[in-house]
Amino acid sequence: MIEPLVLFEKDDGIAWLTLNRPRALNAVNLAMRDEFWQTLEAVRDDPDVGVVVLKGSGEQAFCAGADVKEFGSAPSYIAARDARRDRDLWGALLAFRKPLIAAIHGWALGAGCEMSLYCDIRVASEDARFGLPEVNLGYIPSAGGTQTLPRQIPAGLAMGMVMTGEPIDAARALRIGLVHAVVPRTSLYAEARRIAHLLLARPSAGIDLVRQAARLAEDTALSEGLALSCLLAKRSLRSLPDVAAVARLGTWVAAGG
Repeated sequence: MIEPLVLFEKDDGIAWLTLNRPRALNAVNLAMRDEFWQTLEAVRDDPDVGVVVLKGSGEQAFCAGADVKEFGSAPSYIAARDARRDRDLWGALLAFRKPLIAAIHGWALGAGCEMSLYCDIRVASEDARFGLPEVNLGYIPSAGGTQTLPRQIPAGLAMGMVMTGEPIDAARALRIGLVHAVVPRTSLYAEARRIAHLLLARPSAGIDLVRQAARLAEDTALSEGLALSCLLAKRSLRSLPDVAAVARLGTWVAAGG
């Protein structure tokens, strides 16, 4: 029996998605890409899932990037990249409407690092290592790393990572804001679960609106972002059960309405 390349477990409102090619350091090949995309589609529509945690199997890596052996079998580099866009895993992660948590151990390189950047919260174990080494092979990070990394850490630091290809350790990743917490390896999944339960305890509508509002900051001018955030705030206040709550939480919003 062939083992799935993406394992799926559902537990108490949390979907655990595990990249499952440990002998290849969980490198993403086309088959894994397809399974991951299909699993995301199913989880997206599952009313019993409120939060998704991504992790990697084995002891060495969260994900060491794209499977370069598979690139070598393609007619050309461009053909290999086009094949990966047939099912746009990265677009699916970007558009995903439920909170995503990455629980990262070992190597998170290339597409593995980029995958974590599409998550809302990143928790790392002390042995985690992050890098975008594509420049060493003569090409650029192709899953959006040149765009997503500068949105998570200062632009100068991001430039250094993508230009040198040098990895950084978990402690530095925490200092520069690439990850939200660093914990011992044995505590990694417990910490991811703790954060997931914190999110599950919040109203899902509020979490969704907060995510939308925060992401506006990445793509809009401040004035436009504030106006759009105000509209989202109004939408959330309308869903509250009583007028007193609206008054307490949003007088300034109501005054502008």
